[in-house]
Formats: sequence, C-alpha cells, structure tokens
Amino acid sequence: MTAKTGLDALLTPERSVLLLIDHQAFQFSNLHSHEPTLIVNNVVGLAKAAKAFKVPTILTTVTEERGGYLLKGIQDVFPTQKPINRTFINTWEDQRVVEAVKKTGRRQLIIAALWTEVCLAMPVIQSLSDGYDVFFVTDASGGVSREAHDMAVLRMVQAGAVPITWAVFGAELQRDWARTATAPALAHMLVEHAGVVGTTFTWEQQLLATPPAR
Repeated sequence: MTAKTGLDALLTPERSVLLLIDHQAFQFSNLHSHEPTLIVNNVVGLAKAAKAFKVPTILTTVTEERGGYLLKGIQDVFPTQKPINRTFINTWEDQRVVEAVKKTGRRQLIIAALWTEVCLAMPVIQSLSDGYDVFFVTDASGGVSREAHDMAVLRMVQAGAVPITWAVFGAELQRDWARTATAPALAHMLVEHAGVVGTTFTWEQQLLATPPAR
C-alpha cells in the first residue's frame, strides 16, 4: 500500500478505479442517513468526474429484477455499460467484480454504495486485505439511519480505508487548473452538481463573457 501522507497519498487519474454499488430504487427507499436527492446528485456528479478523467468505472447492482435498475443518472453517464448484477450482498465476494477491478491494473480503489453499513463496508474491508488503497465516498453513499452510516464510517476508517466526499474526487484528480484538457469538464460538472459553487461559477462566466460598459 502507498503512503497515507504526502503527495503520493493523493488520488491520481492514472491510479484510480471507481466502483459504484447498488444505487437502485429499493436501496433508496430505506435511505435515512441523508436526504435521498442529495445522494442522487452527488453520485451522478462523482460518475461524471470519473468519466471526465477517464477513470475506469465499474457499475454493479444486486438482484435488479426485484430491487430496480441502476439510477438513470448514473447509467446515462455510461450508456453502453451494463452493470454487473449480483446475488452476493458483499460485492467483493463476486469474482466478476474483483476481476473487473483487477483488470484495470489500478490500485487506488474508490467506492460508493447503498447502504453504507452493508454494501459499502463489506467490500471496503475485504478489498483492503487484497492490498488496495481504498477510499470511500461518504456523501455518495448512505445508510438506513444516521447512526448506521456513522458507525460504518468509523469501522472502515479503523480498518484502514480513507473517507472522502464526492467533490474531493474531482478536485484531487484535477490538482491544477492549468490542466486544460480536463478543466472544462470538471467546471461543467461543478455547475450541474455543486450547488452554490456551481451557481457562482456560472455567474463568473457570465461576467467574463459580458463586455465592459463604455
């Protein structure tokens, strides 16, 4: 595993792989740790950031024939990708998922899931033992209660995983606004999903586009 401090501890596009687990209708129906539309907004923003930086993204669902298909906003980001539909509660016990992650050759594993205490905690804890540097996205995941979410976060941190929020992901991958290849896509994602930050950014763009009064 890499360093927990210093520049090498930060995420990079070249080392990252994103795993999104069970953002489905059934899972949202008992989400009480966060306001559900907030999680929808955040996980779609997370998916868009991954696409902008060409971070391999693995989509997975659990018994989708009963629990519903993947959230449309995520599927729209990856329209041709079919999620891996599992029966395992612990995603990391499904070898198709493990092999998909392994095939990328990336060692920084970023995970978001519903619910935090079950479908996030289990694969986070197990994948750590396989030598991955595991980061979990707290505000693109949620649990059946605030306590359930918070206790799962504590458990994963104690196991050695690193908690981040969805906006950190894109910011850490960008690192420098002079990287013009990805800056426009990141800015567009912020406008769509970052609330007041996005509104302010749009206002600044309008000011820059308006010629000064004479």
